[in-house]
Amino acid sequence: MNEEEARYVHALKLAPGIGDILAKQLISYCGSAAAIFKEKKGALLKIPNIGNKTIEALNSMDLLDKAEQCMRQCADYKIQILPYYHKDYPSLLKLVNDSPLLIYAKGSTRFENQKMIAIVGTRNATEYGRQTTQKIVEDLAGYDAVIVSGMAYGIDITAHRAALKNNLPTVAVLAGGLDRIYPAAHRQVAEEMLADGAWMSEYLPGVKPDPHHFPMRNRIIAGMSEALVVVEAANKGGALITANIAHSYDREVFAVPGTLQNKYSEGCNGLIRSQKANIYTSVADLNYLLGWEKGEVKPAKTKIDISELKAAEQKIMRILIDSKSGLQLDELSWKTQMSINETVSSLLSLEFEGAVKSLPGKVYVALY
Repeated sequence: MNEEEARYVHALKLAPGIGDILAKQLISYCGSAAAIFKEKKGALLKIPNIGNKTIEALNSMDLLDKAEQCMRQCADYKIQILPYYHKDYPSLLKLVNDSPLLIYAKGSTRFENQKMIAIVGTRNATEYGRQTTQKIVEDLAGYDAVIVSGMAYGIDITAHRAALKNNLPTVAVLAGGLDRIYPAAHRQVAEEMLADGAWMSEYLPGVKPDPHHFPMRNRIIAGMSEALVVVEAANKGGALITANIAHSYDREVFAVPGTLQNKYSEGCNGLIRSQKANIYTSVADLNYLLGWEKGEVKPAKTKIDISELKAAEQKIMRILIDSKSGLQLDELSWKTQMSINETVSSLLSLEFEGAVKSLPGKVYVALY
């Protein structure tokens, strides 16, 4: 990503009243963050959900100056800037409708061929919870897994430490800027993670980990992971919030059952009872539901010769391949200048050919 695009994507992030969903929609229609600010007002107003208030927000004073200041902060702390269309942005998170416009990262961020497994739980972990977490991570050591958690006390930090012990990459998703580690007591573990893993956040340097940031942080943990394991959780708390978000994203959720006497098993038992989580008894449960095998080699996808498709299908395929993260139906119609009916008909044919997949929210992605 060049410096100009980085500046404009930050300007879009800072524009008042423009959230992640609307920002991503604008980029999808215009092609880049820079193109949004250079587009004519009349063209922008033709985009669904864009009105005069959005145009005014884009024209806010000092927006680009503030964006340049953000970039300087990131450079000072050696923080990577990953917009949702960047190749190193977490691939599964791209498919989530409310995913962040951009992620800030430190460390290694290239995990595209590895299994992302989130492990979360109470800050008040029992000895049973800590031992169980260590065992889960130890059992994942042969599966090319990346352990994702939130760096909190209790289950989170146990999962990160167990990953380091078993030579697995681990990612900490933080609820504040990457210029600080919260809690500070985990700084040494966090530094050790950077060799093969990463810190990630949607917040700029200088942003404190305020309480309302933690539920937002939890959606990133859930969204970037193939599966989520809750080890111990009370009836209320961040672990249950993360589990419910993962369930809403159609991720596989697992919960470790606990004794009736332990209040930090109530949340896990409740998830299993309500069928929002599968029971976790061993790594075999992950194998069964996710289709894993040690040393698994996935067959290469068969590519379709685009030149043999109809003209309308070729147009759709080229746009979807360029988008990488997928497009909604109305965005495809707008970009191809085809009617909704014609677009739907062509997409249906492409699905039969195995070239396109539909996701929740009428989002379509190319399969290669």
